[in-house]
Amino acid sequence: MGGMVRSEPLVLVVDDEATVRQALERALRLEGFAVSTAADGIEALAAVAQRPPAVIVLDVTMPRLDGVSVVRRLRGDGLDVPVCMLSARDEVEDRVAGLQAGADDYLVKPFAIAELTARLEALLRRRGGEGAGPHMAGDLVVDPRRHIATRAGRELELTRREFDLLDVFVGYVRRKLEGGGEPRILHTVRGVGWALRP
Repeated sequence: MGGMVRSEPLVLVVDDEATVRQALERALRLEGFAVSTAADGIEALAAVAQRPPAVIVLDVTMPRLDGVSVVRRLRGDGLDVPVCMLSARDEVEDRVAGLQAGADDYLVKPFAIAELTARLEALLRRRGGEGAGPHMAGDLVVDPRRHIATRAGRELELTRREFDLLDVFVGYVRRKLEGGGEPRILHTVRGVGWALRP
């Protein structure tokens, strides 16, 4: 078996201003990210369903569906993909509203690309990576190095995509975790994401 090839983390950039989208796409590609874009909240939700990103850069003020509503929908569906919200509004109430909706970070425009990049890398680091050791919760063991997940010794046979994007595919993973009639250990935490608890 050959070594695993790690792809660039995919960033979904969501902003209704085409010039902002294009500038962020160019800059983030230069920083080593793969980038997809969406022009509003409806397009963002469709993009996440089609190709789940590693992290989302999400404008707050957009037509059709604003950024706060997008985050609420993602979290309501159990999707824990990290989200960094962007806004020209720098009032404390605006930042609090975004974070309470489930965003992980909030950056006020205008900002330096170096700061955005650092924040995205920090969000991705918090999600763990290849170098992490096995994670355990009750009788669930997730081993990122070997790409194996077991429950009570039973291998869950997760697809590569389910394993790599465990946060995003919580619903699919939950069904597999409970496939043998075991009790629920993957719990949704409203406004936060999910938690593993025996």
